[in-house]
Amino acid sequence: MRIKVVALCALGLLAASIAHAEDWKLAKDEDGIKVFLSEVPGSKYKAYRGVATMKTDIATLRALQEDVAGSCAWIHECKDQKLLKNEGAQSWTYTRFNTPWPVTPRDSVIHVTSELAADGGVTRILEGVPKYLPEADGYVRVTQVVGFWKLVPKGAGEVEVTYQAHTEPGGSVPSWLANSFVVDAPFNTLKAMRQRAEKR
Repeated sequence: MRIKVVALCALGLLAASIAHAEDWKLAKDEDGIKVFLSEVPGSKYKAYRGVATMKTDIATLRALQEDVAGSCAWIHECKDQKLLKNEGAQSWTYTRFNTPWPVTPRDSVIHVTSELAADGGVTRILEGVPKYLPEADGYVRVTQVVGFWKLVPKGAGEVEVTYQAHTEPGGSVPSWLANSFVVDAPFNTLKAMRQRAEKR
């Protein structure tokens, strides 16, 4: 019951985020990957949504995502990542990110809730929990993350993958970096993920 309540709370946060980010505008359409951006009221940072169709299956994509340490190799600007805790459909992960000088590197703690759909698809709800761990020396903790991964089987050996998030990076981030990150993060992550998924 407690897990269901937590999952419903996460879904509520996700719904609120989506409700506040409705006016999606295409920012990049390249190599079979589309990236959309949306303003978020009260935030300086845009939400992003990346969509790509991959020639693979749900099991392969789940394996890539559930390898928490290994997935750092295809997540944009990921320096290292580890699993903190796993409880059935829920997990908590810690990630450190690279940032260009002179911006202080960021780290984040994410609570992930996975849900299976009747068609075999998977939704992984992402919620930042910055207070879950003490802050680390040399890193600025990302203060907010709300988003999701959605894997939808399309038949004929294809899966539509959607990666959406809105992040408050904490501290001071130059506008040029923030503006490039919201496009590069979904695009580069989906591209690298697809390369690995389609090799398997």
